Amino acid sequence: MPRKLLLPYKSVFSHFRAPRGLHDALAMNAARSGYRVFSANSTAACTELAKRITERLGAELGKSVVYQETNGETRVEIKESVRGQDIFIIQTIPRDVNTAVMELLIMAYALKTSCARNIIGVIPYFPYSKQSKMRKRGSIVCKLLASMLAKAGLTHIITMDLHQKEIQGFFSFPVDNLRASPFLIQYIQEEIPDYRNAVIVAKSPDAAKRAQSYAERLRLGLAVIHGEAQCTEQDMDDGRHSPPMVKNATVHPGLELPLMMAKEKPPITVVGDVGGRIAIIVDDIIDDVESFVAAAEILKERGAYKIFVMATHGLLSADAPRLIEESSIDEVVVTNTVPHEVQKLQCPKIKTVDISLILSEAIRRIHNGESMAYLFRNITVDD
Repeated sequence: MPRKLLLPYKSVFSHFRAPRGLHDALAMNAARSGYRVFSANSTAACTELAKRITERLGAELGKSVVYQETNGETRVEIKESVRGQDIFIIQTIPRDVNTAVMELLIMAYALKTSCARNIIGVIPYFPYSKQSKMRKRGSIVCKLLASMLAKAGLTHIITMDLHQKEIQGFFSFPVDNLRASPFLIQYIQEEIPDYRNAVIVAKSPDAAKRAQSYAERLRLGLAVIHGEAQCTEQDMDDGRHSPPMVKNATVHPGLELPLMMAKEKPPITVVGDVGGRIAIIVDDIIDDVESFVAAAEILKERGAYKIFVMATHGLLSADAPRLIEESSIDEVVVTNTVPHEVQKLQCPKIKTVDISLILSEAIRRIHNGESMAYLFRNITVDD
């Protein structure tokens, strides 16, 4: 079978670039076409993605000023008329998440009060997406943020690889959850020599569906890591973290609930053969890398001779670059949904895949009222 038939995605996005002769005409007509693209962040690292998107659209970045005053308050000033236009706000999320959220909210509200027709947020990595479930006496912060964005004036959102697909139900307006898997799969095919000798690895059973999707598209084997590293005697819990004794607890005399057994993970094991193979770990977010480093060590012990980590969002917080550099991981591949240039300088193993192509095409289709189905061709829920 020819190689190009292995991946239906490879030809999906190839024609999105505008013909060379049309760029000047598109730039001249951008303002008259009824849409503008703004960046809600003032730092150079965060505006890089916005510049890539506008270059593909043949448009100019909207004129605005976003800055923090000396007391820490965020101020946004729109420097041109947006009345009756479709406005796309591109907001990438740097390490200071809360400042980025306020910048987005304030800019959306400023555009709303300036009589913009539609305000569409382009948020490749949606913040607080890990806090999308109720845990003990906490709160579903992701749902709170969705309500805040609607109140600020957003009418639509374009995002990529939500941590949980169910997050789309938190919004009262349309959400287009794009996928980065076509670009990451293409990277595997073009940049990993002898990728046919690879096996796709899920570092936990929770990631098995995503890994299975990659394996089926690449016609590769699948392995799943299960369990956790066992503690030594020195690491054993000495009881100081045990819950306090409850005194005078009152229980209804007729209430006898069944006792639920506590969960206990088995020793870490690899389900699947990785001996003499290239191991490719896939996930949606790589933030604290301890679990990825531990998985790489296990895979190395099981005979994998090269280990790659593929993820959509490379948050790479804290000491992630150093830990990756010192680990058995050969390469970490992430997209540019989150700025990570500083981390790349600290760790040459980190590589970047550009996804501005699909974001720019999504903007064009939404403004022109075209169907978004083409961007999801051959995409399933598990991708």
